[in-house]
Amino acid sequence: MTELHLQHLRTEIPNEKTRDLDLMTTEELLSVMNEEDHKCAEAVKEALPEIAEAVKICIAALKQGGRMVYIGAGTSGRIGMMDSAECVPTFNCDRIIACLAGGFGAVSKGIENAEDNMEQGAEDLKKLGFCDRDVVIGIAASGRTPYVIGALKYAEEIHAKRITVSCNKHAEMSQYADAAIEVDAGSEVLTGSTRLKSGTCQKLICNMLSTAAMQGIGKIYKNLMVDMVPTNAKLRDRAVRIISLAAECPMDTAREYYELSEHDMKTAIVMILSGKTKDEAQECLRSADGFVRKVVNPQM
Repeated sequence: MTELHLQHLRTEIPNEKTRDLDLMTTEELLSVMNEEDHKCAEAVKEALPEIAEAVKICIAALKQGGRMVYIGAGTSGRIGMMDSAECVPTFNCDRIIACLAGGFGAVSKGIENAEDNMEQGAEDLKKLGFCDRDVVIGIAASGRTPYVIGALKYAEEIHAKRITVSCNKHAEMSQYADAAIEVDAGSEVLTGSTRLKSGTCQKLICNMLSTAAMQGIGKIYKNLMVDMVPTNAKLRDRAVRIISLAAECPMDTAREYYELSEHDMKTAIVMILSGKTKDEAQECLRSADGFVRKVVNPQM
């Protein structure tokens, strides 16, 4: 891609509202940033049909034992890594993972030339044992990052599903996607700094992809994190509160069944609501593919 082409990308065009950003007072700068940030949610809203299509692809992959693999460079890759890291404690799911151009060293230190290596994108997927049951989610604000395109091309070769998330319309990498998500929140407050509005849009979209995918495989009951991993005192207390809310029972009862279930929130909830033993509750959950509601409200 030529510099001439790059300069016509919306993410690279100067924002007319901030031509004199360096002359603004702190209050003026913050006000215009806040005003511009409001555009992010609206831009994502316009892409909801494409996001829904992508979620369905993710759920299908997870149900057949596959993984969701975010891949990106710079801010885009770090956002994918952040979302994937949160899915283990939140959903007890290690099948949402991420690749970042330049490796883990690029998390805290910019290795910007890594994004130009198309072959490395494919190699990083191969190192993960990426297969046709998996789905790759390429994230790039510009929509043309070679590292991401390399990964998408490899996924196509092995007949794996591909999703793209870009912050420019008619993005180059969309042609390599089964589901292409394109958002346009307008020019950045700081010209070309895609860690700002573009990054916000990408995080909003990743939040949707992972949360909706987890809902689709039974990791949520009502609006509660019933598969959360309680690894500290705060989270253990939250686990008891979640059981109490889900089963609509007193905290003492929730705490009792949390212990009886050997710290398995889903099992505890089913035990309370159905009167089943731990083993019976776990067998019911296995038969219902982990969906609590299918066990406690089988008619729904």
